[in-house]
Amino acid sequence: MLSRLFTLLLVVLLAGCAHQGAQKSDRSPYAAVDTSRTIDLTNPPADIWDRVRRGFAIPNLNDPLVDHWTNYYASHPQSVYRMSERAKRYIYFIVDELERRGLPTELALLPFVESAYNPEAYSRAKASGLWQFIPSTGLHFNLKQDNWRDERRDPVASTHAALEYLTYLYEFQGDWYLALASYNWGEGSVRRAIEKAEAAGDGTDYLSLKMPDETRNYVPKLQAIKNIIADPKKYGMTLPPVGNTPYFTAVRKTQTMAVEDVARLAEMPLDEFKALNASFHRSIIVADDAPEILLPTHRVDIFKANLEAYKNQQLTAATEGGVQLASLDTTGGAALPMPAPINRLPSAGKPTNKTVKRGPSARTHTVKKGETLYTLAKRYNTSVQELRRLNNLKSNNLGLGTRLRVPGTNVRG
Repeated sequence: MLSRLFTLLLVVLLAGCAHQGAQKSDRSPYAAVDTSRTIDLTNPPADIWDRVRRGFAIPNLNDPLVDHWTNYYASHPQSVYRMSERAKRYIYFIVDELERRGLPTELALLPFVESAYNPEAYSRAKASGLWQFIPSTGLHFNLKQDNWRDERRDPVASTHAALEYLTYLYEFQGDWYLALASYNWGEGSVRRAIEKAEAAGDGTDYLSLKMPDETRNYVPKLQAIKNIIADPKKYGMTLPPVGNTPYFTAVRKTQTMAVEDVARLAEMPLDEFKALNASFHRSIIVADDAPEILLPTHRVDIFKANLEAYKNQQLTAATEGGVQLASLDTTGGAALPMPAPINRLPSAGKPTNKTVKRGPSARTHTVKKGETLYTLAKRYNTSVQELRRLNNLKSNNLGLGTRLRVPGTNVRG
């Protein structure tokens, strides 16, 4: 009987010690406390920020440096808002890739720390792009860097490379904090710091290792951004609305074209095009070198329609001038013959959004030799898309003598 009572008492004492141990571990630096919450997975995410929150999987870091950086970002709300505005172009794609690979969505916040979500960011260490690859690491992950392109600044290619690298680092270190420190400092440097700590009998976790100040602040900065994204209202912050839908789409093209012409064909601001296609060094995009470009999803159909008309215009010019069509688009050799600038399109930076009313405000125009939808759109201060809509055109081809309905206001010429 006494033996049974002693055994029962021992079990109770062990259970109490285990509970106390669990309580102690909950107070450790790696306990997820600030951003843990109940998530209603029965409803779809409200926006991309909600989707990011749902995928948090790295334990929270509790450290005075985290408090310092959280307060710093919270006291600079306009800077956080600008970074978030830039992020809206890329973050849907990044989150999609993270989920596809089964990685924590906190990693979608890493470009806040690395580049302020600027694809053209360039550091003193010659790191470039959203994910700040140095040249050698970029080449290791097959990011092309030549006189025409630098794929470290390509949001798609660099994201694939960064997530591949982070996955490797996590598997190598077995800990997300050490993996992130390795991303900033190099896995070799972190591994040597661990070995030195082991030899000295010191701790080998992220907070215990001796690191450069930049690496020591690296994870706290990420945790600070995570704190704000998790609960912006708590810090008096407002995030820009970002829908949970793809911002950009990759579009194939087979022609060598000027960057400005591509922006005009998409009827979008030149700066916006460059933000999505920052990898291009030159004013010309070579077809064989870059068969795909990135466009805002809502601009893809406009670009394709205008590109078709552009090709037809080239064909007409070749036929009337007796020029072989093949010579209009040559991608080999040093010299790259290019079509003349497309002055017939609205200038980049001023997308055409005019709506032409039917009825009394429209008139007719008889198509003459050499006229295209481009020239008519320019003359009547409208767009190719609107002329096609107004006349129920299935393509951009025009027949000589065709009568078209055209806007009746602001007629020029």
